[in-house]
Amino acid sequence: MAGTVEQKLASQGITLPEPTSPVANYVPFVRSGNLLFVSGQVCFNAEGKLIAKGRLGAGVTLEQGAAAARGCAINLLAQIKAALGDLDKVVRVVRLGGFINSAPDFFDGPKVLNGASDLMVEAFGDKGRHARTTVGVASLPADAAVEVEGVFEVA
Repeated sequence: MAGTVEQKLASQGITLPEPTSPVANYVPFVRSGNLLFVSGQVCFNAEGKLIAKGRLGAGVTLEQGAAAARGCAINLLAQIKAALGDLDKVVRVVRLGGFINSAPDFFDGPKVLNGASDLMVEAFGDKGRHARTTVGVASLPADAAVEVEGVFEVA
């Protein structure tokens, strides 16, 4: 039976996908004490297709970018479930780091990353409020529009 957080997600129409496997020499997550570090997740949907491909400010809109960031957050949650077996074991979302595939004159990366931040708050309530960094980058794997990594305090 799904825990409280998964039930809350399901009520919003969100089902966690199978977590993706690493494409290089790294692991999807590392637990150290009560912290879980989740490697960057690009914006693949449940079918393995990119939610948004390309650069923000050069063909990808702010709305498409925010949807991509939300997709990244869903993929983070899938990795957390794989690591812990239950999202209810998350004590707090500590930090998200967002990488936005950006045109040189695109300055709204923080607004894009709100797609991921908003989902964390929807899923975990006040425990989902977190510190955050957003960085515009020249490219991302598979030409993804967004990639998000996270640090979580866990029980």
